[in-house]
Amino acid sequence: MGYSFENIIAWQKAHEFTLNVYKTTNKFPKEELFSLTSQFRRAAISIEANIAEGSKRISRKAKLNYFNISQGSLEECRNYIILSRDLGYLEESNASSLFHQIEVTSKFLN
Repeated sequence: MGYSFENIIAWQKAHEFTLNVYKTTNKFPKEELFSLTSQFRRAAISIEANIAEGSKRISRKAKLNYFNISQGSLEECRNYIILSRDLGYLEESNASSLFHQIEVTSKFLN
């Protein structure tokens, strides 16, 4: 297999984060399905999707734009973690684990 976005460590970390967001949000109250759960999942997916899309852009400026969008989605997820924790949907240990994944992904993305 040739070069693929799947070889990018930042994408791999973002994908792990997305899988954990899905596992975590499966435990959220059902009334959050079309609000917080949906928004949180969409933001997580956006991180890895923009890394994948940006990886095939030819110009450095275009690549950086997509990676910058991924950073924005990381921060959006940080907000959803805080909100979920404060609403009592996430235990502190789960929130800390997700925060750590965000930090790691962000470092690889930079």
